[in-house]
Amino acid sequence: MKVHPHTRFELPDALNAGEPPEARGVSRDHVKLLVAEGSTVTHTRFDRIGDHLWPGDLLLVNTSGTLAAAVDGTTYTVHFSTPLDDGTWVVELRNGGAPMFDGTAGLQVELPEGVLTLLAPYEASPGRLWIARPPTPDVFGYLQRHGRPITYNYVGKRWPPASYQTVFAREPGSAEMPSAARPFSFELVSHLASQGVLIAPILLHCGVSSLESHEPPQPERYDVPTHTARLVNWVKANGGRVIAVGTTAVRAIESAAVAGTAAAARGWTDLVLGPDHRPQIVDGLVTGWHAPEASHLLLLESVAGRDQVQRAYDAALQRNYLWHEFGDSCLLLR
Repeated sequence: MKVHPHTRFELPDALNAGEPPEARGVSRDHVKLLVAEGSTVTHTRFDRIGDHLWPGDLLLVNTSGTLAAAVDGTTYTVHFSTPLDDGTWVVELRNGGAPMFDGTAGLQVELPEGVLTLLAPYEASPGRLWIARPPTPDVFGYLQRHGRPITYNYVGKRWPPASYQTVFAREPGSAEMPSAARPFSFELVSHLASQGVLIAPILLHCGVSSLESHEPPQPERYDVPTHTARLVNWVKANGGRVIAVGTTAVRAIESAAVAGTAAAARGWTDLVLGPDHRPQIVDGLVTGWHAPEASHLLLLESVAGRDQVQRAYDAALQRNYLWHEFGDSCLLLR
């Protein structure tokens, strides 16, 4: 049964960020930041996020790098989403910018250097996503040669791959950017460290995000290193707060939670946080602004509460915050 988020709003087209902030003359750490804590909403700038963090707080950052995961073929564009353990890939076919829902097993898609073959619908999203045999076993090298970053209609032109990387990116693997971390700059990271804010790596490779309304997130690969799990538990034991940078970081650490304690873990997670599954570890999160009715809103509500998330979204709309991967940011603290 589909669960609908409580948060309701209408998003004007003018608030879709169609270009990186740098193209608007704004550095990546100077985008707007809304801080929601309890009943209080504060409007500030992202490089001042340290004003709302304490020495001993821990930021969990996703170190997944963004792939050039879109390849334009003769008839269709293929979005390479997730590699499976047997060498096949989960893919999405798009035609004229829209997802193609009438694919069939055996369909062959002509791509540069070869053919991609649809094998079977992907159970997590049948009809939209497919398991496919790629044109070459070395898909990562293939994407470096022929791919481009995945874009959607609200982005007016194509931007270079560097626009889709965060300063924390270390291991390529995400079909789309873990964009909550995009506003961090190296200078800001150094400043936060100097004031005693801790930063630890976590990994979750994102699949394609063009989900249908209320469609839950797909299974994704994750890795919580031993040293990160130990640091999380130390921070919690000493009164600090664990703040995830992005819904991906929330999903990864909560997939490794056992009775309120973090453990080292890796593999596939199908965890979906919401009203019936609240987080055990995180005390807040840094996030971008999600589309109306997106399933990610359920995760936000599970962390910060429905009223606080609604209050934040209402305030963001009133102040003309920008949405999506090139937009503004929010810090939710419960």
